[in-house]
Amino acid sequence: MAWVVFIFTAVLIVLAATQLAKYGDIIAIRTKMGGMFIGLLLLAGATSLPEALTSISSLQQNTPNLAAGNLLGSNTFNMFLLAIIDISFRNQRILRTAALKHAVTGSLTVFLIGLVVFFMIADIDIKIGFVGLDSLIIIAVYILAVKLIHKDSQRSTISTETVEVPANTPTLLRGIIGFLLAAAALIVITPVMVKNANIIAESTGLGTTFIGTTLVALVTSLPELVTTIAAIKIGAADMAIGNLFGSNMFNMFAMGLTDVFYTQGRFLEVIDPSFLLIGLVGLLLTCMGLIGNLIKLEKRIWFVEIDALAIILFYFASLWLLYVRS
Repeated sequence: MAWVVFIFTAVLIVLAATQLAKYGDIIAIRTKMGGMFIGLLLLAGATSLPEALTSISSLQQNTPNLAAGNLLGSNTFNMFLLAIIDISFRNQRILRTAALKHAVTGSLTVFLIGLVVFFMIADIDIKIGFVGLDSLIIIAVYILAVKLIHKDSQRSTISTETVEVPANTPTLLRGIIGFLLAAAALIVITPVMVKNANIIAESTGLGTTFIGTTLVALVTSLPELVTTIAAIKIGAADMAIGNLFGSNMFNMFAMGLTDVFYTQGRFLEVIDPSFLLIGLVGLLLTCMGLIGNLIKLEKRIWFVEIDALAIILFYFASLWLLYVRS
């Protein structure tokens, strides 16, 4: 029964995420904020809500390792998606064409992940109330990063010619309502899917570290997968890339936010030290994704780009290492 519910809710999430991309593009056109910033702020935030909700729910079930594995594991899976999409749309080279616009976003994403890993190693035992100072700094840096990206996006928009809004574009109000409904559907459906994924996972006997980093992270990253593909199909490449890098940024913001809901102490203090490995894997994969798109390598092995192949191989090698250690 758990498998039936799991598959059914996964299909619903696919449908909701597709609509999320559609209405997100409408908002980008109507507000003239740019697809890159909409992808970073709206799409990344909405498609990463499952991760945030799952982590908070994991705390309520007293499994902080599941919460950490979900967020850090999603970082690795998002960069795996970047490589898969790079291969799938190899004839168009859409992602690489728009990559220069995302140098700032990718760099800030790397910085945020590195900051989280630093705080995990440093173990700074300072709290304001019941929230760790490290988590508050992570939240503040994320907010600052979003402001910096917004300013950079505005400068890019000003420097380009003004594009007229197509006549058949729906109204801004319709875009906002559609976006909110799709996001609400994700919020309602995803916990049900994750619950059944946990039921399936428990029957395997694997620990929360491995399950959180693989199965749960995969489940909660389905919206990123579908939304990114849908965004590329409708020609919104900026929004697609912003969604993936932005989702990794939001995941690190969620690491800090989770601490707000963890009243028993500092969240980064109680998670298993083995997550340092997962955090570093996410950091390295994000660096590989950013470098691979910026360096513009054109060498292929058969039909696969070398940079995409390197990301895929490193991703599976890290999963194997994590499985052996667990």
